[in-house]
Amino acid sequence: MAGQAGDAADVPGGAGVADAGAPLFRGVTQLVLDAKGRLAIPAKHRDALAPGGDGRLVLTADPSRCLLLYPLAAWEPIQSRLMALSSFDEKIRGLQRLIVGHADDVELDAAGRILVPPALRRYASLDKHVVLVGQGRKFELWDEGQWQHATAQAITFPADGMPPELSGFTL
Repeated sequence: MAGQAGDAADVPGGAGVADAGAPLFRGVTQLVLDAKGRLAIPAKHRDALAPGGDGRLVLTADPSRCLLLYPLAAWEPIQSRLMALSSFDEKIRGLQRLIVGHADDVELDAAGRILVPPALRRYASLDKHVVLVGQGRKFELWDEGQWQHATAQAITFPADGMPPELSGFTL
């Protein structure tokens, strides 16, 4: 369920297709948080995450208890669309509080690291060993043990089989 409100395609009125030229992230990378909570972003992703060398990113909470890392340009339309939804609906308001309320501006330092704020580290139970997972226009940041559990869950399906949205889908 990670990324439920993540990509523009996931938000009502979202484009559904990545913008031409927008970076798409994929792959799983095991990383280590240092004692100060800093995370070194793999060199191969730095330029795409912070185009033009501005280093500005947004890190926020996801309902699956991982964190979401966005380039600032990819985050801003998501925040706008989410905040345009009616806060009179309790579920929407809760999602706004979680995703926008936990959003934190972070910057790549000269060594290509970001500081993961303590509140977000606690929320996602991040300790030392973490996993950075490419998810299209964003990354998910998981505690390594929780990532292994989520992956094990993802490959098991209930007795009724695959979700109907995957009917006819092949790799």
